[in-house]
Amino acid sequence: MMMEFERKARESGYAAVAGVDEAGRGPLAGPVVAAAVILPEGLAIEGLTDSKMLAEKKREELFTVIMERAVSHAVAVVEAETIDRLNILEATRLAMLQAVEALSPAPGIALIDGNQKIAWRGAQWAIVKGDARSLTIAAASVLAKVTRDRIMVELAGRHPEYGFERHKGYGCAEHLAAIAACGPCPIHRKTFRGVREHLPQSDPMADRQRRLVL
Repeated sequence: MMMEFERKARESGYAAVAGVDEAGRGPLAGPVVAAAVILPEGLAIEGLTDSKMLAEKKREELFTVIMERAVSHAVAVVEAETIDRLNILEATRLAMLQAVEALSPAPGIALIDGNQKIAWRGAQWAIVKGDARSLTIAAASVLAKVTRDRIMVELAGRHPEYGFERHKGYGCAEHLAAIAACGPCPIHRKTFRGVREHLPQSDPMADRQRRLVL
């Protein structure tokens, strides 16, 4: 069942099928990360599914397997500043595009998780809940999630007051309380609710938000 879209793509004449997914659309801090993966035809990876359904230890194990066995893989990182400038949807589509374009060899078709296509000139199918329906998208989901989690753990060392190593930037009570007490740091998404309310009045992003409200 998890190979249905890959099979249909190959029956349509596409030999190299890439799965594309992202991690980090919802958090208040840190980058959005996208990954693209081409797996060998017929490869089965036991336990591989949507990364959100996997325990951290299992994701790490699968990350290693995917990196070792993929025909090609690539990861793209779009930082908070760009997210604020473009908006999160466009920043996510940009990260996905960069990941697909970094694949070598290039895919014949890209299977994109979600309902949004990207600005890639090649063939592509947008698949809602694709990370639970396509093995190749699930592989991309794991690479993106593990990569982003590692980034957030590293950033926690630079900004220890926020607890990024625990919540990875999501808007949990601990994180919201830290923002209220310490104010946003450079990796916070200043256009996101939960952050923008705590920007200094002189911050250009705060001025932009006030203009949008007005």
